[in-house]
Amino acid sequence: MTAADGRVPVDVTPARSTDAIFAARRAHLGPSLSLSYRTPLHIVRGEGAYLFGADGRSYLDCVNNVAHVGHAHPRVVEAGVAQMRLLNTNTRYLHEHVVQYAERLTALLPDHLEVCYFTNSGSEANELALRLARAATGRPDVATVDVAYHGNTQRLIEISPYKFNGPGGAGRPDDVHVVPLPDRYRGPHRGEGPGVSAAYLADADLVLDTSVGSGRPAGAVIAEAIPSVAGQIVPPDGWLAGLFEAARRVGAVAIADEVQVGFGRVGIATWAFAAQGATPDIVTMGKPIGNGHPLGAVVTTRAIAGAFANGMEYFNTFGGNPVSAAIGLAVLDVIADEDLQDHARVTGELLLDGLRAVARHHAPIGDVRGQGLFVGVELVRDRDTREPDASLASELVNRAAERGVLLSTDGPDHNVIKIKPPLVFSAADADRLVETVDVVLTEIAAG
Repeated sequence: MTAADGRVPVDVTPARSTDAIFAARRAHLGPSLSLSYRTPLHIVRGEGAYLFGADGRSYLDCVNNVAHVGHAHPRVVEAGVAQMRLLNTNTRYLHEHVVQYAERLTALLPDHLEVCYFTNSGSEANELALRLARAATGRPDVATVDVAYHGNTQRLIEISPYKFNGPGGAGRPDDVHVVPLPDRYRGPHRGEGPGVSAAYLADADLVLDTSVGSGRPAGAVIAEAIPSVAGQIVPPDGWLAGLFEAARRVGAVAIADEVQVGFGRVGIATWAFAAQGATPDIVTMGKPIGNGHPLGAVVTTRAIAGAFANGMEYFNTFGGNPVSAAIGLAVLDVIADEDLQDHARVTGELLLDGLRAVARHHAPIGDVRGQGLFVGVELVRDRDTREPDASLASELVNRAAERGVLLSTDGPDHNVIKIKPPLVFSAADADRLVETVDVVLTEIAAG
């Protein structure tokens, strides 16, 4: 029997108990792989903005931005299944889906970004972007933003302060230059107004000029338009545009990492870099691009692509396969047909308003920030000192999960509640999230 929305019920009764699966995971998966929440969740199904456990319990998913148009969206699933029944191969053959997808992607970007490469993940996309920049400039050095995370390859760990300055990290490599994080709440330059942006840009200019003066000029400057693991940091107006202009001033390539925030999440634009008036030379994409299917992309200028074409073939076995392209096209169709970008704008405004209202009654909420459905709530021990409260953030996340609302923490001090749900997240879902935060903080305060 098929439901009205095209979904076919599937038996998802697990063969093993939750405890047995947990034991098997500990026995056979790497110990550096983490699980969320004090009581790990055994999730067997997803639909829209909800996940469902093996016990049948539903959870409002406020954090899995990979399922951009909703978990198990019927149109996306059918697009992949239909193409897989026909053919799945690589880019050494002509296929309509692949070129059509490249045409659709580039049509969403500024005119100078017209050449696509397809990958299997955001990490692969960022790794390739660094190769493109190095080919175009001849420079191996990279400038990155403090607390940034760009992926899981060796080189991306080396340019990600969140990792190389974190547990197990080896510290900053000599060929990596770190630009200060433009954090208006906790950083050295705080508040609103053009002076804050100018101050952070002056700091960035100093880093880039120092790299030139040291004989190790940056060949690439990579930045997220809204730094994510840094704590959902919305930069001051003009910062990203100024950073990319500074990159080109010293001969570097400007890379916009849209892996977390692309495809309409910010509501007011398709791309977060565009919402900030910035002009990149390379854009990288991942996570939401395939709605859970392993897909990533790099889009750049014809000049940079030409510099990369030095005789060495670029080949990616699965990057740009027809199934991935069909799924990518379906995601774009759903975003457009369901008007999810504007939905993210409207629902995001409701969510931010609701959380700011809650903050007026709870002193531990130091800051609420975000754009569209990419929101951060910073928890502090004291609003004057702004001392981070990681233990409260962890407790809030775990108690919310017990109430069926899934959140997570991030930021250098792990005290920021990150909220980045599927874009089908509704006004009612936003109300439930706000109410849950309010109730849990009240409960914790009461002891």
